[in-house]
Amino acid sequence: MKMKVTVVLLLLLVLASATDCKVFVFPEESSSAYVQLTPMKPLNLQAFTLCMRVATQIWYKREIILFAYRTQGADELNVWREKNGRLSLYLRSSKDGAFFTLPMLSALPTHLCVTWDSSTGNTAFWVDGRRSMLTIYRHGHNVHPNGAIIIGQDPDSFLGKFDVHQSFVGEITDVHMFDSVLRECQIEQLYAKQYNAPSGNVLNWDFLKYKIHGNVVERYTYQEYSKKVSDTCK
Repeated sequence: MKMKVTVVLLLLLVLASATDCKVFVFPEESSSAYVQLTPMKPLNLQAFTLCMRVATQIWYKREIILFAYRTQGADELNVWREKNGRLSLYLRSSKDGAFFTLPMLSALPTHLCVTWDSSTGNTAFWVDGRRSMLTIYRHGHNVHPNGAIIIGQDPDSFLGKFDVHQSFVGEITDVHMFDSVLRECQIEQLYAKQYNAPSGNVLNWDFLKYKIHGNVVERYTYQEYSKKVSDTCK
């Protein structure tokens, strides 16, 4: 009997350390394939942390949209991989952005975060838990609510005017968005898939509401969570 109880407990521990992880696959260039995400609260933001895991094999010189949030009148918040490979953040602009030279995105998944704080203008990208240098961008700016969040396309109008040559091709998963700037140890927890990693309060991948449009494949992979728990991030 004791042996059976031990086996059952071990199985429960294994199951508790893993889950099915949703992944959106964009298999080809397109002007119609995208996923619209529904936030848990309006994007009325004076600061944010946006994280995702992304993989792409689009290596040649063209733009790739990684995240787009647009209101009726403007591109409120866009994250791009530029033609030259740099990563960029644009807030209510399609020309004036914050640019970062970082390791190239590839077919291997990269955990990517961007943080921004209106009170200081401090802006940074994070690649696999490591922060870039800080740059000052849009000090005093506010991100406006009542827009649409899209992955896969860059809308030049509200949910429309997509450009095939800017579309995302690859895989995106683990999208979390917070209405504050996370601490370094919290971003490290997200990257390492730790049990105690924070969950987004604007977008939470585990409880995500979304609608798929066009040729986007939704699949689930077996994801094991790290048993390591940081004692220094409280």
